[in-house]
Amino acid sequence: MAERTATEGEFDYIVVGAGSAGCVLANRLSADPSKRVLVLEAGGRDNWIWFHIPVGYLFAIGNPRADWLMKTEAELGLNGRSLSYPRGKVLGGSSAINGMIYMLGQATDYDQWRQLGLPGWSWDDVRPMFRKHVDHFMSDGHAAGGEWRVEPPRLTWEILDAFKAAAVQYGIPTVNDFNTGDNEGVCYFHVNQKFGRRWSAARGFLKPVLHRKNLQVESGCMVEGLVFDGRRASGVRWRQNGEARSARCRGEVILSAGAINSPHLLMLSGVGPAAHLAQHGIPVVLDKPGVGQNLHDHLQLRMIYKVSGVKTLNESYASLVQRVGMGLDYVLRRRGPMTMAPSQLGVFTRSDPTQDRANIQYHVQPLSLDKFGEPLHPFPAFTASVANLRPTSRGALTLKSADPSVLPAIAPNYLSTPEDRRVAADSIRVTRKIVAQPALRKYAPTENLPGTQARDDDEAALEKAAGDIGTTIFHPVGTARMGRDDDARAVVDARLRVIGLQGLRVIDASVMPSITSGNTNSPTIMIAEKGAAMILEDGKR
Repeated sequence: MAERTATEGEFDYIVVGAGSAGCVLANRLSADPSKRVLVLEAGGRDNWIWFHIPVGYLFAIGNPRADWLMKTEAELGLNGRSLSYPRGKVLGGSSAINGMIYMLGQATDYDQWRQLGLPGWSWDDVRPMFRKHVDHFMSDGHAAGGEWRVEPPRLTWEILDAFKAAAVQYGIPTVNDFNTGDNEGVCYFHVNQKFGRRWSAARGFLKPVLHRKNLQVESGCMVEGLVFDGRRASGVRWRQNGEARSARCRGEVILSAGAINSPHLLMLSGVGPAAHLAQHGIPVVLDKPGVGQNLHDHLQLRMIYKVSGVKTLNESYASLVQRVGMGLDYVLRRRGPMTMAPSQLGVFTRSDPTQDRANIQYHVQPLSLDKFGEPLHPFPAFTASVANLRPTSRGALTLKSADPSVLPAIAPNYLSTPEDRRVAADSIRVTRKIVAQPALRKYAPTENLPGTQARDDDEAALEKAAGDIGTTIFHPVGTARMGRDDDARAVVDARLRVIGLQGLRVIDASVMPSITSGNTNSPTIMIAEKGAAMILEDGKR
């Protein structure tokens, strides 16, 4: 084996992954000039125009320049289909290619974390962490001046206004902010943009501090494993431009590579289910059966309706003249369709009256396509994508090989519980009831997917339809979950320290014990904010 090139000196902190969480950690941990911080990112720099123009997600997802091009295993609940599983391959991680939606979740999400025996994670505990870094356009209930910019959408669509009116006619209240702790209602999403440009975690947290002499950020680094001295993490090994490199750490190594890559790296380093590691010839540092388990995600059912007599992005984008107009509108005013998040209108409601709070979320879009990364449909249409906010199905992430370059097996196990299948069927019924309201009638909406052959009175047909059209909405969490020290399946404790090891934390979406009720990017950034504060507090003891 070739000898590794050692990075000069030791670091106080080594952060693996410069995605949403890693950018926050880089900012906060390097604020003390006496602390030396190394950040390793496997992806590249964000020097491509489509990382910054909001509509660029159409070109980034599925593109090897921006996306790791992961796939799930064939899913029984999805009728044998394998899904593309986009993950950002760039500084800023998935915040550089995601939907830009600012969503905190529901207060009860975090209160339930606290009830699991995790002190410091209730809604009242985490709310100040969200406020610490936000720069919100609304003064009521939010803060200003932080790194995480939030703005209203910069265009409207008649078809979305009509869907909003239909939701109100169905009985869903109109609200002006989803981020009060109770997100039930219908409202236009608030987005992470600044003057019509995507505001990624790299732009907000990392780039403003790159001048710090104590901060070293390296891109194109394929981390191959952690170095341990006994039960203490003491360094990191990686490959960069074909060269084997390593660095020592006198303080803490922090994994912030996301819900797929952080548990993958733990297992490659000998931390995970012992029998599984032995199958791949990996020496066991610590038998940790929970690593890679508890994988869950929001499964979206993308219901598509053809319409007439109203403009959608489908036919607008198909016109060269209109595309030129969109470009000019963006260049001159930073407005128009090029400022669009993938979804503009949101709805949170209940799939049936027995639910004690909103349990389904809609992302409503003035467009349709088979999947992101593929062309828009040639006919005018809108998409009402509905997701179960709190799925009970749990999957797993496992190794395919001890070779770090081989992606792990991703098996979310979607729709594997009766409860999830029932919520999916009810979600289709609710969508049809909303679309049938008078506000949409003049546009003659016709269900294109899943199609009326799946009748409301046929539960089995609706469940099959959900399996046919269901796809990830890119929110994997839980694969290195928080728990008490006496919880054999927990990976990290309430302070995000890997239980049973020293000098090692996981700080990203993988630590969520259960998924938040909404988009997960801003909760991940909150976790990083809180995790950084914990590291700094513990460092003073």
